[in-house]
Amino acid sequence: MLRFLVIAAVLVMASCSYYYVNTDNERLGIAPQQYEQLPRPPEFSKIKNITARKKAFFKYMRKGVTAENTRVSKERGFLLALKEKYQTDSVTPRDLVNAKLLGELYNVKLAKNALTKDWLKQMLLRVDVLPEALVLTQAANESAWGTSRFARQANNYFGQWCYSKGCGLVPRDRADGMTHEVAKFSSVSESIHRYFMNVNRNRAYKALRQIRAQLRTKGESVTTTFAAIQLVKGLNKYSERGEEYVQDIQAMIDHNQEYWLE
Repeated sequence: MLRFLVIAAVLVMASCSYYYVNTDNERLGIAPQQYEQLPRPPEFSKIKNITARKKAFFKYMRKGVTAENTRVSKERGFLLALKEKYQTDSVTPRDLVNAKLLGELYNVKLAKNALTKDWLKQMLLRVDVLPEALVLTQAANESAWGTSRFARQANNYFGQWCYSKGCGLVPRDRADGMTHEVAKFSSVSESIHRYFMNVNRNRAYKALRQIRAQLRTKGESVTTTFAAIQLVKGLNKYSERGEEYVQDIQAMIDHNQEYWLE
């Protein structure tokens, strides 16, 4: 049976939608999935050789990215099987319970607790893997290769914000009148998970999901470096820098291709 994660409220930089707390898991007897915890990260700032630091950073983070893509692949597999059952009118009550929970997790609720083509279509747009080249590059960019204060003190590798007092670290350069904090996570694994969930369901990144779906329609892989560069086009709202941010991430992906080939 699929297991689902309890998601805490958090906001990602320059986006406008929150994570939702899912309390149905325990009520329905489905145990929340535990994060596959990564070990404590190396002290990247002590690795003075830039090439060595990059290799260490990508090697460390890749394990967490792989774990998240594995989780999403299982959820997508459930949806694809559910789609076949829907087409053959063989959906079970248990399928509906899991569909309801997964839909709530991705903020696509079942209408009247009934499956529809539109629900399946919307879910398959959201529940999909992300190229590791994209995730690792954004992590490197947002965390200054794991050396930033927020990465070291808050396990925050993707510049994610929160808005409850005490939920994270107050940025030193926060403008007067602003109330956001940089979210603090219990682990690096949680930070990676929150990034995946944000990109896969935040309305600000709908364009990324559409690009990914278009690649699948063409029969192309969505995990290649080429796919990563294409998907970045849908992240223009991730940063206040907009298109300049997109171009910077694309350039970083291209510049670090040797690591993806490894």
